[in-house]
Amino acid sequence: MSESGSDLDATEHTALMDGHIAEARPDRELAERIARKRKTKSDNQRSYGSVEQIEGGPSGASIAQQPRVPAAPVEPQIEELELKYGARHVIKLFVPVTLCMLVVVATISSINFYSVKDVYLAYTPFHEESPYASTKVWNALANSMILLCVIALMTVLLIVLYKKKCYKTIHGWLILSSLILLFLFSYLYIEEALIAYNIPMDYITLGFVLWNFGVMGMIVIHWKGPLRLQQAYLIFIAALMALVFIKYLPEWTTWAVLAVISIWDLVAVLTPKGPLRILVETAQERNEPIFPALIYSSTVMYCMAAASPAPGAAGERELRPLQPHGTVEGEGRDGTEAGGGEAGFDAAWRERRDEGAAPRRLRVDSAPPRYVTRLDPPHAPPHAPDLDEEKGVKLGLGDFIFYSVLVGKASSYGDWNTTLACFVAILIGLCLTLLLLAILKKALPALPISITFGLIFYFATRSVVKPFADALAAEQVFI
Repeated sequence: MSESGSDLDATEHTALMDGHIAEARPDRELAERIARKRKTKSDNQRSYGSVEQIEGGPSGASIAQQPRVPAAPVEPQIEELELKYGARHVIKLFVPVTLCMLVVVATISSINFYSVKDVYLAYTPFHEESPYASTKVWNALANSMILLCVIALMTVLLIVLYKKKCYKTIHGWLILSSLILLFLFSYLYIEEALIAYNIPMDYITLGFVLWNFGVMGMIVIHWKGPLRLQQAYLIFIAALMALVFIKYLPEWTTWAVLAVISIWDLVAVLTPKGPLRILVETAQERNEPIFPALIYSSTVMYCMAAASPAPGAAGERELRPLQPHGTVEGEGRDGTEAGGGEAGFDAAWRERRDEGAAPRRLRVDSAPPRYVTRLDPPHAPPHAPDLDEEKGVKLGLGDFIFYSVLVGKASSYGDWNTTLACFVAILIGLCLTLLLLAILKKALPALPISITFGLIFYFATRSVVKPFADALAAEQVFI
């Protein structure tokens, strides 16, 4: 390389460019000039790369170091990003949970069908018909324990099927449940809504609407569809299940079930042998998403069945080269493929080459190479997908159901103060759960804190606040 002044200036200029690193000169004068210019930069300016001389190496050898980011400015940025990401998590959970509870409260307030107790579930044989409170208490506890045993048995069965990789059985089970909800219970809901709002509709139109509604729901839940549409169907299914529990559970059994199911959720997620914890850990080990019919997700989450690889494939996919000129049928005598040519050159080119055409020469410039560096975020690897697309908020549909059962049951008594108190208590509990999730960084149950706060607010408001407000209203005292 020439030692002229123009070469020195050009080399120095390329070494100082943002995002570029060139070959460094060994001259001490050039190194000192570069060092002086770098010292004049402000301390808070980001350094995109540096060039260091190798000790003991040849005079022209150098190492292009990776970009270094000072630790002090990066940590506040990471904390700020985590806070913003956590705030988006809270908002993305508040909206669907609020919508689900609003659907249940609006239905309870406008349709009397779900407030009338005339039929009960088969899992609640004690109907609390005794006038004594003690009898109602043990009836409610017995019903809740029976229902809890059924839920625990179904959960354990699901875990066993998942551990044995019986995906088709699980899909069939979930598809059957979705069919019942989207067709049978949706038909009852639409029929009662039409009666409540006095809207005339013939059975042909009702069947046409119900068929399109159910088929579209099956497609977006169990296959593919727009994210917003999938989320809307999952919220509606959770609201339907909450209305079914409110309708077919006895009065005191509903509150006992909420308390018992919160304790079960705590045990099933946090204990080492808890079924829900086993389910989450197994899904993480297999790098598979949990079934979309059981989980509300803020990102697109399709559940694809795992296909077994061919024998001898060792679980890897085979990559085949593209053949733009046809399939390969054999190789020529010179080792080239008969259909694809020699590295993409066709037969006409080879004929011109064999006829003695003047060879073309390839000129290679000896200019020094220039290397471009890219500064990636310190918390994400190169080529990492978008965090919002990869991570996303996921909450079990069971949490939606029991949140809505609590608020819907409170609204069935016609006291809006109690309903609002339960609504606020559930959102506060959800915030605390997300806060603990950010601190502990492991799977946590979403029911215990919210349901506990909801039950406390419900009984405190109904026993203390409501009588106090009624007494003030009777005395015409307004606060």
